[in-house]
Amino acid sequence: MNVDLPVLLITLGVLFLAGLLADEGGRRTRLPRVTLLLACGLVAGRAGFGLIPPEVEEWYEFLSVTALTMVAFLLGSALTRDNMLRDGRAILGVSLSIVIVTLILVTGGLWLLGVPAEAALLLGAIATATAPAATQDVIQQSGVEGRFVDMIRGIVAIDDAWGLLAFSLVAVVARGLAGGLETALLLDAGREILGAVLLGTAIGLPASYLTGRLSPGEPLQTEALGIVFLTAGLAMWADLSFLIAGMTAGMIIANMARHHDRAFHEIEHIQWPFMILFFVLAGASLEPGLLAGAGMAGAAYVCLRIASRLAGGWIGGTLAGAPVAHRPWYGIALLPQAGVAVGMALVAGQEFPQYSDLVLTLTIGTTVLFELIGPAGTLLAIRKVSERG
Repeated sequence: MNVDLPVLLITLGVLFLAGLLADEGGRRTRLPRVTLLLACGLVAGRAGFGLIPPEVEEWYEFLSVTALTMVAFLLGSALTRDNMLRDGRAILGVSLSIVIVTLILVTGGLWLLGVPAEAALLLGAIATATAPAATQDVIQQSGVEGRFVDMIRGIVAIDDAWGLLAFSLVAVVARGLAGGLETALLLDAGREILGAVLLGTAIGLPASYLTGRLSPGEPLQTEALGIVFLTAGLAMWADLSFLIAGMTAGMIIANMARHHDRAFHEIEHIQWPFMILFFVLAGASLEPGLLAGAGMAGAAYVCLRIASRLAGGWIGGTLAGAPVAHRPWYGIALLPQAGVAVGMALVAGQEFPQYSDLVLTLTIGTTVLFELIGPAGTLLAIRKVSERG
């Protein structure tokens, strides 16, 4: 495709300025800037006025992988030895509880409404996924630090692994119900997760020692970008989860790089331009018409997922002994849902073609809603917990 360079440059300039306006709008209106950027993309994209050139839309895959890998590094850095000794039980307890309760409630509710058992199981597993990029950006926008924020980072960091396992187990069960029991999906998920952990370790160990030497105490931008691109590229080349690989590398660097003052200072500096383009183009790719097409099942999915996040967060926090003031807010903080869920839906559509239209329409349609309202829930939870000390 021939690139119209002036149009391309003008579009990029407008998108970056839109990100600046979204940042300022978030400060003035107390709305998540993620939601504002998604809304800008929705208006400017195919569902709106069609103002974004195809050349820019083609960057979406590159930008999404880059931005999400940066987010994975930052989330992994929350899993430090001190944080895990203090809150590891609560992080694991809340994350597992939310996954299990979401799977049970969404599956059971949809089945009672007449959705076939296999499709209900798949949708229940898809509902366990969250949106790490949106959650991390809301945390940064809030400017709040503390135990609750550290726990949300930790929960989101391992959520992708739990979601992959849950989806793979459910796919095996659904295949059995359909009369063709296969374990290939489960084995693939195990290979993807274990391989990503090994890759993240192989990158994180030398990086924890080598980075931050040329400029004592902090990695350079070139070091940060090199590690991010290397991790994402190798993970995709090996067909592994770049989120889990990035999270593992980030966790190892944060725990082992004792000579760093702030191991991820440069990633925090350079990620925002990537995030602006990622969220705007994500909004441009949304198809709100699918939300109406989801019908009663879509409305039930939304209500059941919200209820299960609230219940799972409360149950997990109670069983893990998390602070009482935090327990009602875990589920609200973990409402965002985005690309991971859509990826699961695409796999489900390939493996179960008889349910492809139902699963894809419902997942993509409700993702529009959760991408827009989920960050607001996260910001509300952080501020409420912060106000209560």
